[in-house]
Amino acid sequence: MIDDIKQTLKKGLEAYYNEKYGISLNLTIEEPKKASMGDISVPMFLVVKELKKPMPEVVSEAVEVIKGLSPFIKEVNPTGPFINIIVDKGVVAEAVLKNVYDKKDSYGDSNVGNGHTIVLDYSSPNIAKSFSIGHLRSTMIGNSLKLIFQKAGYKTVGIDYLGDWGTQFGKMIVAYEMWGDDEAIKRDPINELSKLYVRFNTEAEDKPEMDEQAREAFRKIELGDPKYVALWKWIREESLKESQQIYDLLGVTFDSYNGEAYYNDKMDPVVEELEEKGLLKEDQGAQIVELGDDLPPALIKRSDGGSLYITRDLAAVFDRMKCYNFDKCLYVVGNEQKLHFTQLKTVLKKMGYDYGDRIEHINFGLYLTGGTKMSTRKGNVVKLYDVLMDAIAQARKQIEEKNPNIENKDDIARKVGIGAIVFNDLKNHRTNDIEFNLESMLKFEGQTGPYLQYTGVRIFSIVDGQELDLDNICKDRFNEPHYFELIKLISAFKTTVERATVEFAPSVVAKYLLSLAQSFNGFYAKEKINAEDKAVRNTNMILAGAVRVVINEGLRLLGMDYVNKM
Repeated sequence: MIDDIKQTLKKGLEAYYNEKYGISLNLTIEEPKKASMGDISVPMFLVVKELKKPMPEVVSEAVEVIKGLSPFIKEVNPTGPFINIIVDKGVVAEAVLKNVYDKKDSYGDSNVGNGHTIVLDYSSPNIAKSFSIGHLRSTMIGNSLKLIFQKAGYKTVGIDYLGDWGTQFGKMIVAYEMWGDDEAIKRDPINELSKLYVRFNTEAEDKPEMDEQAREAFRKIELGDPKYVALWKWIREESLKESQQIYDLLGVTFDSYNGEAYYNDKMDPVVEELEEKGLLKEDQGAQIVELGDDLPPALIKRSDGGSLYITRDLAAVFDRMKCYNFDKCLYVVGNEQKLHFTQLKTVLKKMGYDYGDRIEHINFGLYLTGGTKMSTRKGNVVKLYDVLMDAIAQARKQIEEKNPNIENKDDIARKVGIGAIVFNDLKNHRTNDIEFNLESMLKFEGQTGPYLQYTGVRIFSIVDGQELDLDNICKDRFNEPHYFELIKLISAFKTTVERATVEFAPSVVAKYLLSLAQSFNGFYAKEKINAEDKAVRNTNMILAGAVRVVINEGLRLLGMDYVNKM
């Protein structure tokens, strides 16, 4: 609501100056540095500069305009070059609360994305390898961004671009043929295949000829060798089973599982187009596109004719544009891939397409264990499934200690345990590296998922079953700072969601939720919610209930579940 009032003032003043003086302004509407000065402040420096009139004259004129722009304005107080505005806090609070209860889960919905399509490429694990904790960042950042964009009115397409093609499968097949135990592999396919992959990379360090064997094995897959293709398909199917188990636990879904292999028959037209446009050059038997002095060339085809990532990604961009006509295509991929996406966008531009301007690399940092990067090649990897199960078990233990007679312990433990891991990821800005510490994530105090969920539980225990009268709100209570602080935060939900879409940052929502929960808990410490005065009690419970609506919906946008008891 405060942001809406600011927009009303901005548009009203800009329209006034345009109509009267024929000038176009981009005015800044802000909040005073001191809360005691008001709720909104309008600096007049820009207007004075454009009109070339004395400050007092400009301010006096603007004051009269502002008074007629919004019914929520109570006082307009000029102070030097600033016009400070005090809103009618009771009227604003009543409007905000009624809006929350009217819209419920749809409170905070926006239409800024109407008519626009966002394609998100996220998670995208490599098949034949265990789904590690390292995959969590792409999975949850991408999932949350999809939900946030949907909240803002965008049409979204979530793609799990599976790593189901490449030389690593040649390594896997060579290792399988050299050391594979069929019975052990059938019992536990992914774990056994992962062990073989690690063993291959370890031994290949002293035997470089093994890498050539792997490249040859993969070439056989590319050429359609029936034996090798059948083995590749089986590995892919087993990997998808394991991945789906993880996705089910996390509540993550996709609209497409078209992986790298899907584009095998779509790359030749890309190479032909590059050649037709005179962009393809030979370099030591390989085919490249030169990208100028500031970037290394894009390697389109190896000297042995094998395909490369950028060729496949070019084919994917064209296919996704054809299928979805996207306005933005977001690649939720680690920081280390910055060069790749810069090259991709540059090649598209040289081909004459504007798609490059629609591509965004949503980069993120690493999960570290003991300050060290995880590596599947070396076997230094933490399996995500094991971590999730451990988190659920620890959450169940804590819940039993706090509330031994609680029902549905397993369901609550799952929501709390997984929520703790998800929130720990998303509260951090995505570009930062994160040290993985399960114990700190599961704490019920501090900046954690369980803290947010527990705040919601606390409110539910107060308001559950209460009959609330939205027409009987004590508006004067909202002149108290701790009351109106909550109203301002609640009213900021919509603009918070919109800001998260602009910054491609779920952390914007996560930090907002922490602020809201902390503000409520401060309010709870000061006020007896279940007050003796009926009107005050009704007002307090309406306010608390509105906080919970926003917290629950905010948790959903992060890919988390709320709980009623814990």
